[in-house]
Amino acid sequence: MRALIFLLCAACLINSLQAKTIVWQPSAGHTQVPLWPAAVPDEKPVPGSETETLRTEHLIAGKPWMAVTNVTRPTMTVYSPKGTNTGTAVVVLPGGGFQVLAMDLEGTEVCDWLTSQGITCVLLKYRVPSTPYDWRCKCYSDLYATPVPALEDVQRAMGLVRFHAEKWHIDPHRIGVLGFSAGGYLVAEISTHFERRLYPSVDAADKESARPDFAMAIYPGHLATDDGKLNLNVAVSGKTPSTFLVQAEDDYEDGVNQSVIYYMALAKAHVPTEMHLFARGGHAFGLRRTRHPITAWPVLAKTWLETIGMLPKQP
Repeated sequence: MRALIFLLCAACLINSLQAKTIVWQPSAGHTQVPLWPAAVPDEKPVPGSETETLRTEHLIAGKPWMAVTNVTRPTMTVYSPKGTNTGTAVVVLPGGGFQVLAMDLEGTEVCDWLTSQGITCVLLKYRVPSTPYDWRCKCYSDLYATPVPALEDVQRAMGLVRFHAEKWHIDPHRIGVLGFSAGGYLVAEISTHFERRLYPSVDAADKESARPDFAMAIYPGHLATDDGKLNLNVAVSGKTPSTFLVQAEDDYEDGVNQSVIYYMALAKAHVPTEMHLFARGGHAFGLRRTRHPITAWPVLAKTWLETIGMLPKQP
């Protein structure tokens, strides 16, 4: 985690000339919806306006990626399925170490894949500051604590998606979450913190369940402590939804340990879980295909969704 923060800081300095002070917008035909109708709960300070930066110092599959930071007004964007609508929906949580959001690599590109499978994609732009600002509460330790604003945003988004399920042609019993890196940690968070909202109820959407019907965490971080124990902020129970995990041995977020520790807790609680571990692949590859077999994980994920009844089985 410390290495990740260092890399993020270095990237911010290298890319300072490429940064644009602009509110991220989806492509034409899609509209951002404010997550909160009025005041945002637990507002925190940020060092400036929302900024998007094209990161070129670390190419992913030969291409740059878009980082968005200083998000204080969270939004969600709904991407409707292409072709047949299966009724399944997924709330997508980009990663970025709770300092940036990889909005294309782990956001819009993911939605392109989901919608091609007949799945409604809800891309969440949750709150993040930029270094050296840190919104993690001092719950158990600075390193493993919960970023409260981000989790509030995920809880709110889950309720909103269920509230609008009929309007958006979604089955309210087939709404899941998919997250990468820090977003993978948020997947575990919402999978274990769905019974009580962290903020005062705003409207009828907050009366809907925030529990995901399924969860997918891709190269998650923050789940395991340095001494090989589960992060105390992730209280796994028998109510935790069925989960899909993917990670590589050479992931700089402590190899496969993040997924393995979480898997062991899920297994102990008898939560149906499928985990895929690979020798190579690193971290932060999204859906971009490389020479490493791990980048074929979407095929495995689709089969898993069919297996657990969240997608119709293909002949």
